[in-house]
Amino acid sequence: MTTIALIRHMPTVWNAEGRLQGRLDPPLAPDRPAWRLPPELANYRFLSSPLLRARMTAECLGIAPQIEPRLAEMSWGEWEGRTLAGLRAELGEDMADLEARGLDFHAPSGESPRDVQARVMPLFAEIAASGMPTAAITHKGVIRAVLALATGWNMLGKPPYRLSWPAAHLFQVDPTGHPAVERLNLALDG
Repeated sequence: MTTIALIRHMPTVWNAEGRLQGRLDPPLAPDRPAWRLPPELANYRFLSSPLLRARMTAECLGIAPQIEPRLAEMSWGEWEGRTLAGLRAELGEDMADLEARGLDFHAPSGESPRDVQARVMPLFAEIAASGMPTAAITHKGVIRAVLALATGWNMLGKPPYRLSWPAAHLFQVDPTGHPAVERLNLALDG
């Protein structure tokens, strides 16, 4: 088993506005937090989503990661730039029906969390084969999809664990790329 640490990018203005970013690429908010890598990640190899907010986070952390496209955020398709509150108000019961799909929920022309799982598992298998502990700067949708895979959560109702976003989330990955929770919420801000 090999460890992979997943770190969500620092906040963007769109995060504060509740906007679905997906593959759109707003930069980090100007008031960036003072994160630092915990000593536990000192000897890790680093990867990053290709999206600007992840690459900027890596720069703020003082690391030069390898860019890995499979770590990009879940695509929200036609809904990128919109808010869930606005979509719920506009679509009403249709939105509730879509959200009741859990792992198979997806926006028009977007990805589902299950699609994200299928995208990252081969990467995780490669990491497991390397035997090299790896940290990745990625996105909330990716981390939630990995948590669902690790715990059997169907993404309906509350997640089995509360995730802190200024934190690293550590998973053990087996040779097939299947993750298991090792340690969650390893603080980056204190």
